[in-house]
Amino acid sequence: MRQLRGGPPGLERPAVLISKPPIASGGREPWAGRIREPAAEPDVFRKLSGTVTEADRDSRTTSDLRPYADVVLGDFGPSRVMFGSDWPVCPPAAFYQELVRTTEELTSGLNAVERAEVFGGTAARAYRLPLDRPREEAP
Repeated sequence: MRQLRGGPPGLERPAVLISKPPIASGGREPWAGRIREPAAEPDVFRKLSGTVTEADRDSRTTSDLRPYADVVLGDFGPSRVMFGSDWPVCPPAAFYQELVRTTEELTSGLNAVERAEVFGGTAARAYRLPLDRPREEAP
């Protein structure tokens, strides 16, 4: 994360994954400390992804992933955390629909506005995407 600091004022920092949490072993440190360090930087965003690929794919539950999601959401807040699909890495561990469902469960304690941030608002701000532009119709 240190390489993300510095640069011209106002430069948006990229959204970074949650840095391979040790979910399969159940450990949280030093991972959580490294996640918390850049949380003080208001222009650093996190993608809530990289969880299913780090958990035991045969026995994982949402409860196994929750402590790691809670660290990220607690330290960065929903306005700086965005859903990430882990594509193309996640299909051996979980397909997209399962990943969405799991992330919905991990964010179930958030209110509707906070969930909207995680599932779109944060990414729109981080990547400077206009939300008011009409969608183009598929041919």
